[in-house]
Formats: sequence, structure tokens, C-alpha cells
Amino acid sequence: MSYETLVDVTTLKGHLADPAFRIVDCRFELGNPDAGRALYLSGHLPGAAYAHLDEDLSGPRTPWSGRHPLPEPEELIATLGRLGIDESTQVVAYDESNGAYAARLWWLLRWLGHRRVAVLDGGLAAWRAAGLPLSTPPVTVAARRFRGQADAAMHVSGDDLARLLERDECVVLDARAPERYEGRIEPLDPQAGHVPGAHNHHFARNLGADGRYLTPDALAALLTRQLRGHPPGEAICMCGSGVTACHTLLALEIAGLPGAKLYAGSWSEWSRDPGRPVAIGP
Repeated sequence: MSYETLVDVTTLKGHLADPAFRIVDCRFELGNPDAGRALYLSGHLPGAAYAHLDEDLSGPRTPWSGRHPLPEPEELIATLGRLGIDESTQVVAYDESNGAYAARLWWLLRWLGHRRVAVLDGGLAAWRAAGLPLSTPPVTVAARRFRGQADAAMHVSGDDLARLLERDECVVLDARAPERYEGRIEPLDPQAGHVPGAHNHHFARNLGADGRYLTPDALAALLTRQLRGHPPGEAICMCGSGVTACHTLLALEIAGLPGAKLYAGSWSEWSRDPGRPVAIGP
């Protein structure tokens, strides 16, 4: 059986010794890039390898890029092979941030055409709550040869976004917290605010109080309202740097509303360009 959106802790527990499964720890802290690796070394799911957001799941920054540009496909393909992933592998990604970073790996694999990838629903908190064990030694995995091809239709550039907004041919969902979207604070990027015409959909709205994704029906009801009459293929998800936007892309997939695109540069790219308009407020 292939898992393409979510997997629960009970199911994953039953596959810990399954060589067809590869678990990937995606923990990260924006303010402390070394914290995720340190947490991994202090205790991780048995058999899990570690993927670093800056080093493994993003490309190099440039003066005009966002904070987490997409990696070059060839580099990402090499990284996935190093993590022991090939086209036959069932990948399960997890973090302890309600899937905020794990969903980035989910989207990147889908971008390369690999659909056998899921996020651990509830993440490390759900694993711990179930009383399941952690392991401390770092995991060394046998490298595999991953084959994939990037799908350019799955993401848009800033220029693409501006054109689509001007023609009213998209609906933009900004996954940042309301205080950042509204421009009341901006701890990370050059200026505060949001892309004019974008609507706020904080990624935490995709989750229940237990940190797990809402049911498909509940997500469908919520996200259909957020689409504002647009088909899901006209939805563009963004955030601060193209990471938590993937959380909403996963939510749309769970809801049966596939086809939305990622603005990978997101606010951190848009706000670096003095020629781009900026909106403040709700």
C-alpha cells in the first residue's frame, strides 16, 4: 500500500523494520539552524535519517532570492539518494512543528514525481504520546540512486504571481501567522506586510487541537471557502520562504483539492524587491 499524504503512528510503527520505508527527520528552527540536528542526535524515530532545511531541502540564497530557494533538481536528486531513497521507497517525513518542515520534503518529492511520500500525522508529539521508542545513534543508510524530473508547473515565480493577480486568474493563500501577514511584526524579512490580493490562511488552521490534520471533509469545507470560487488549480500557496506553504498544499491534497502551486520565493523574495507593491492590514 502506498501512503501519499499522511500516515499515522500505528501504521508507521508496523513498518519500522520494513526496508521499503525510509523515515526522515525534518526538525528545524528558523532562529537556530543547528537546533534540528542536535535534537535528532538527542533522540529520533528508529531508523530515521536527518534532512536539514537549509543544507538539504533548499538551494543557496542569492541577494534577490527568498530565504529558502528551491534546490537545483540535480542536487536534490543526489541528496535523496544519499538519504537512501529511490523510486520504490515509501518515504515518511516528520518534525515536531506540526508538519511545518516535514511538508517541505513531501512537496519536494512530489515536485520530482515521487508520490510514495507521506507526513507523520501529529509528528513527534504523536509518537511520544503513543509511548513509542526513540533512538539516539545517528543512522547510516545505504545510498540509492534516485531518478526524478522536476515539474515546473507546480510552482510560480514572483513575476508569474504578479501577472496572475492582475488578471484575477488565481487565489493566493498566505500561510504565515496573522500578525506577520498584516504587517504588525516582521522578525525575518526586509519589510512587513503581504502581497496585495493575497488572503491569510495560517497553516495552523489545517490542524485540530491535537496537532493532527483535520479530517478530509473538514479540510475540504475550510479550504473551499478559502478558494473563493476559484478551482484548486488556480490556488497559489505562499508563506515567509516557501516552507509552511507546503503544509497548506498538503492540506489541499488531503481535502481532495489537488493542483495548487507553490510560490517558492514567497514573502522573503517578494519583499526584497523595491518594485513590488506591499499591503498592510487584514
